[in-house]
Amino acid sequence: MLVTLPISELLPGMFVDSVSKQSGNSKIKIKSRGMVRDSAIIKQLQKKGVLELKIDFTQSDIEIPEKYQPKIVEDTSVVETSLPEKKTAKPISQNINDGDEVSLEKEFAKAVQQFEQHNRKIQALYGDLTSGMKVDMSLVNGVSKEIVESVFRNSNAMAIMTRLRDKENYNWRHMINCTILITVFAKYLGLKPAMVEQLAMGAMLHDVGHAKLPQGILNKDSKLSELEMKALEKHVAQSLGLVKGEVGLSKIVMDMIVNHHERLDGTGYPRGLKAENLSKAARIMAIVDVYDAITADRPHADGNEPVHALRYLLTNKSLFDPELVQRFIKCMGVHPVGTIVKLTNERLALVLEGNRQQPTAPKVRVFYNTKHNHHITAKEMDLSDDEHGVKIIAAVRPLDYQINLSRLLKDHLLV
Repeated sequence: MLVTLPISELLPGMFVDSVSKQSGNSKIKIKSRGMVRDSAIIKQLQKKGVLELKIDFTQSDIEIPEKYQPKIVEDTSVVETSLPEKKTAKPISQNINDGDEVSLEKEFAKAVQQFEQHNRKIQALYGDLTSGMKVDMSLVNGVSKEIVESVFRNSNAMAIMTRLRDKENYNWRHMINCTILITVFAKYLGLKPAMVEQLAMGAMLHDVGHAKLPQGILNKDSKLSELEMKALEKHVAQSLGLVKGEVGLSKIVMDMIVNHHERLDGTGYPRGLKAENLSKAARIMAIVDVYDAITADRPHADGNEPVHALRYLLTNKSLFDPELVQRFIKCMGVHPVGTIVKLTNERLALVLEGNRQQPTAPKVRVFYNTKHNHHITAKEMDLSDDEHGVKIIAAVRPLDYQINLSRLLKDHLLV
């Protein structure tokens, strides 16, 4: 949503779309849109005679000032920025209320069924694209909407599904996992449902161009050559070509597709943009994309545990937005839901719920004795409770203990 503000009301965190008014003797021209990072930028604009600016609040880090918000009580201020839809489509904001939170077990039963359906649908879509067909936008929109609705009912049920590994189906699983993860993160950030829907759509489509690349490059188990790397980078243009002209795609979705491989220091691709030209949506997509890529299994390599992905994001402050990375870690937890962890009391436990105040002390369900290597009667435990005196030693791979994670989740969470 674009709002025209006087320079006196410009604040750090606002995204400038353009200058709409300046003093008569001033000839300033802003050639690129960008985020106002600090008050020094505001002072520079004032000195150069800027009087009014158009602010894009869909890309800003702060909310629209109350005086500029539409007077309608409902979420129409956000719906106006959402994906244009057919008249028969029901806006997601009409399907979700903040008070609709349901139990993990209740939502997990639905999430399991939907997740399997989503995988079949996106796998078929991927195959169609490989064969030269167009993107079925109604299918993509339907899957992303169902994911958003599930996450708003319970943030953990769909998030748990992203922990399931599948070596042979990385390409479309990556599309689904990124959609789930970005939805969970966007909800945590407090974004309105209609805005979350746009981010979910962008995540679903961000790597769709992979379907047009030689699979040998995507699955290569050694370092890519310079020519292979250039071919891989073309997936951004391929993604853009597959969706360009489709009805219902917002600027935010297109921005995520084009810029999710850009980095703050300008070392990304395809254009080498730097921080001042990267939107919040593109920054979020970059974090989620890399996180899932590091943690997922691929045909040529096993995925790393989430803690390694979080450490990579945290230590590369020149590449990824440090503030968003910190918030992502608080959102996901050091050991995300669905992770199996080993405890100091020689037990294995399944992480059920994160602790955003103490990311290393989630709520878990203890189920296995590692000393005698057998399952035990399940017991829930809040590791932030000092009375237990139990802590997490490390995350473990399910197969290290001959555990089928999919079966374990269904045994413990399906009621």
